[in-house]
Amino acid sequence: MGKLQSKFRKRSELYRASQAEKTDNTFDSQVVQYEPAHHGSINTVTTLSPDLCVSGGSDQAVVVYDWKQGRMCQSFQGHNREVTKVICYPGSTWIFSASRDKTVLMWDLNQGDEPIQEFCGHELVVNGLAISPDGRKLCTGSRDNWMCLWDIESAKCEQRHNISRNLVTHVCWVPASSSIVQTSEDKTIRVWDSRVWQVTNTFPAKQYIQTHCDVSPNGNYLVSSSNGFGGQGCEATLWDLRQPGCKVVEYRGHLQTTACSVFLPMHPGGTARVGTSSHDSSVKIWDQHTAVCLGTLSLEGAGPLVSLAPSDSSNLLCASFNNGVHHIQVDQGPQQAQSSGAGGAGGLDVKVVARF
Repeated sequence: MGKLQSKFRKRSELYRASQAEKTDNTFDSQVVQYEPAHHGSINTVTTLSPDLCVSGGSDQAVVVYDWKQGRMCQSFQGHNREVTKVICYPGSTWIFSASRDKTVLMWDLNQGDEPIQEFCGHELVVNGLAISPDGRKLCTGSRDNWMCLWDIESAKCEQRHNISRNLVTHVCWVPASSSIVQTSEDKTIRVWDSRVWQVTNTFPAKQYIQTHCDVSPNGNYLVSSSNGFGGQGCEATLWDLRQPGCKVVEYRGHLQTTACSVFLPMHPGGTARVGTSSHDSSVKIWDQHTAVCLGTLSLEGAGPLVSLAPSDSSNLLCASFNNGVHHIQVDQGPQQAQSSGAGGAGGLDVKVVARF
């Protein structure tokens, strides 16, 4: 693996050097092109640390990448079909990856190239992954209608529950609680109690498939996103988890499926924000409570943008089908840009600074 890292480091340096030689003023010339993390589409990206991200895609690889330095750190090979989701346990070097091969693999960045655990039992693609706040349990959800709870240390399935037509699309563990939230192709959002492994609340069904969800750090809010086309059904929705099923606002503006919706870290002295990415190749930043669009970034030619991973209040990673992972910077723009330019109505300057 040392040779592979050296190879990618040298090629990455060549990419940076060739980029620095460009003198034209086109938008693309201002985007640093690092060595690509994957060959093919990328389905998922998340952060492992302030400097490192983890991604998975159609090439079946799980890649750890230093996005600040522009170099690959590790490439895990273990799945035999495309990787659908990756998650990390905060403050650790643990990585979990789900795949169309029906398995979930656990990796440790400090323990070599082989998976340290394998979780087998689903009959179809695994789309949902969540780790309990104490790091002892893993929740998985699949298109096979099963929600499963695993002991991480032993890799044994401790709880299973099948709900007809519950084709799971995403799973989130509510911080500092025993609750789990999941979205489904049956247009329903369900809240589970991990202690009894039963559904405790079901949100009113939306008109369209629910593609993704995220829970705010304080555990009070949930944001979910929907599929759709032509501006219909492409919204993200903010819910109050303290009043299950209580819809707060909707974020409308995408023209195709909203594939991902996440809470963004708070800027000091700023307002709470939500980020969304869509099959229409755009990323939008919203005021969480007013649903005003603060900024839009269009990435023409990138294809569907299916996963977002915020690092801090100013840096956001976005996975695309066609152009790898984009490093997006979100900054407060000049006040005169309140109604025009990349920043949109809220005066945010949203731009791509690097791609890999």
